[in-house]
Amino acid sequence: MIYILLPVYNEADNIPFLRKELADYFSKYEVFYVFSDDGSADGSVQVIKELFADEDFILLGDGTNHGPGYAFNLGFEWIMKHSKDPAVDKIISMEADCTADLSIADTMIKISDIGFDLVLASVYVEGGGFEKTSWLRKFLSFFANMFLRQKFNIKVLTLSSFYRLYSVNLVKKIKLTYGNVIEEPGFISMIEILLKAIKVKASIIEVPVKLLSDKRKGDSKMKKLKTSISYLTFLIKSDF
Repeated sequence: MIYILLPVYNEADNIPFLRKELADYFSKYEVFYVFSDDGSADGSVQVIKELFADEDFILLGDGTNHGPGYAFNLGFEWIMKHSKDPAVDKIISMEADCTADLSIADTMIKISDIGFDLVLASVYVEGGGFEKTSWLRKFLSFFANMFLRQKFNIKVLTLSSFYRLYSVNLVKKIKLTYGNVIEEPGFISMIEILLKAIKVKASIIEVPVKLLSDKRKGDSKMKKLKTSISYLTFLIKSDF
């Protein structure tokens, strides 16, 4: 089983396009869609219920905006509880705004099948990159990643992308080791779970991807100032 984990926050305009892309790329796999709504107020919940009515899916969330880390953790907890075969089941996490390039999903799955615990879709490895992303976003992303890699002695290049493939066994191992898969509620949560995966000696590999920002309808949900502050706070208090 492949669980497609999608945190959702006000993505009603993007979900119809996402629905078509998911159907196109995952039709040959046994998939279960796990939507973790983070307090959307634009009708996203109803759109999901209507468009995925014929699919296997669950819609999680309490109607409150907690942050993407909270939404991801909710999804991971549900998947760990319901996975029938954690040794072979996989989780593909991605944005719900259509910016993930699903054409590399087959490659990520095949790489996972040969034994990698975590496959990262990376804009920084050769062949990856940004499309129509603001220079400020690129600047902040590059220097944040560079500083964090030095701070925590991380060898991988992309640290904060949502687009990843996890083995369910890896997520369960992180949970067993740390008590929680994710504790940070904001975007820094992607750094947190990556550091935990490294600490439990997960086998990790990166594959190149293009960030397709031009496909997104509406603005990014990341608040740059708030996210920057959360990164600084994490750096100060982290004991990794």
